[in-house]
Amino acid sequence: MKIMKFGGTSVGKPERMYQVKDLITADNEPTIVVLSALSGTTNALVGIGEALSVGNKELAKERIDGLHAHYRTFCSDLYRTEASKEAGDKIIQEHFEFLNILLKISFNDAISKDILAQGELLSTKLFYTLLQELSIDSVFLPALEYMSIDEHGEPELQKIKERLSSLLATYPDRRLFVTQGYICKNHRNEVDNLKRGGSDYTASLIGAAISASVVEIWTDIDGMHNNDPRIVDKTRPIANLSFDEAAELAYFGAKILHPASIWPAQQFNIPVKLLNTMQPEAVGTTITASAESGGGVKALAAKDGITAIKIKSSRMLLAYGFLRKVFEVFEKYRTSIDMITTSEVAISLTIDDISHLEEIKLELDKFGTVEIDHNLAIICIVGNLIMEQQGVLQDIMESLSEIPLRMVSYGGSKHNVSVLVDAAYKNQALQSLNQGLFDF
Repeated sequence: MKIMKFGGTSVGKPERMYQVKDLITADNEPTIVVLSALSGTTNALVGIGEALSVGNKELAKERIDGLHAHYRTFCSDLYRTEASKEAGDKIIQEHFEFLNILLKISFNDAISKDILAQGELLSTKLFYTLLQELSIDSVFLPALEYMSIDEHGEPELQKIKERLSSLLATYPDRRLFVTQGYICKNHRNEVDNLKRGGSDYTASLIGAAISASVVEIWTDIDGMHNNDPRIVDKTRPIANLSFDEAAELAYFGAKILHPASIWPAQQFNIPVKLLNTMQPEAVGTTITASAESGGGVKALAAKDGITAIKIKSSRMLLAYGFLRKVFEVFEKYRTSIDMITTSEVAISLTIDDISHLEEIKLELDKFGTVEIDHNLAIICIVGNLIMEQQGVLQDIMESLSEIPLRMVSYGGSKHNVSVLVDAAYKNQALQSLNQGLFDF
C-alpha cells in the first residue's frame, strides 16, 4: 500500500481535484490519499479565529461569509450532477453552520483548534463526494478516529498503528482510502493538529504505521530544488537525497517538505517522493536511506526569524556542567536550539521560537551577561559527506566573502555547514552561494 499526500494547491481548484483523481487511479496499488485543506483556507480560518479571540464578531462573521461564498462557488464548479451539487452544498452548509455557532459562544483554545480542522474536513468530504459521483470505489477514513498526539504534542505512533490497522481490516477488499492530513485528537480527546505543514507529517506517520511501499508528497513544485526559486533565478530539482540531507534542508527552511515528516519514514526506511501534481511526468525528488554516490554540495536552504542569544561569563572557563545548566533552561521552556558555538568565556546559540524568550533570559541572567539579537537568518549548505570533501569549506567562505557572518556551524553533521547572517543579507548570500557552488 502506498500513501499519496496532496497539498492545498493540488486541490485548490475544481480542475485540480480531477487531476488528483487521475493520479490516484493510475495504477492498482492500494492507496491511502491524504488531503490538505484547499489553498487559502487555513489562513482564512486563522483569520476567523483571530477575530473571535479579540471579540470582534462582526469581522469574524464577515470572514466566515467570505469563505462560505468561496466554497459554494467551488462546489458549483466541481460537480456535474445535481445530486452531487446538493450533497456538496449539504457538506458546506454543515461546516459553516458550525462556524456561525461559534459567534454565539465564548472563545477558547480548544475552539481555535476546532476552527482550524474545518479545512481538511471540507476538502476530504468534497473530494470523496466527487469520487462517488464518478463511481470510483473508495472509503472515507476519518483521521480523528486514529491520529493522536500525547500531552507534549508528539504523535502516538503505536496507538496510531493499532487504530489504523483495525480500521483498514474492516475493508479487506477495498483499495482506495481518503483521509485528512494535519488534524488529530490530543490526550484530552479534543480536536487538535500537527501544526502548520502537518499534512506531510500525517502522510509519513501513516506510512510508518502501515509499512507503506512509498510516501508520495504531491505539491506544485517538481521536487526539492538546489536553492530557493523564489529568490534565485537559476535553480534545478534534485533527483536523489538521503533522509539526513532532506531532514537538514526541511528543518532549515526548504518549504516543500514539513521538517518533522522525514523522521517516521526514516525510522521504517520508507522511500519518500516529492512530486508535482501539475507536472506528474517530472522526475521529482526521491528520498531514501542512501544518498547517491559522490560528494559535494547538493542544495541550500534558508531559515528566517532567527534570534541569537549570547551568554558571556568568566565562570564558564573550565566549569564542568555549565553547558548542561544552560541547555536545561531551554528544555524547561521546550525551546529548541538551531546552532551553537562556544569559546572559553561565552556561548552563542540560536532559536526560532521566542514565545518564552523573556523567561529564558531571566534564568540565563544567573549565569552571566546575556545579549540578544533578532532579525537573523540561517543559511544551510547540504550535501553528501561535504565534511569530507576537500575545498568545500573554502568555496563556501569565498562565496560569502562580502557578507558578514555572525556564526558558523561546521562539524556537527557530515552533511551540513550552516552560517548565521543578518536577515538583510539572506538573499545576497543565497545568490552568491548559488554562483560560487553551482556556477550559475
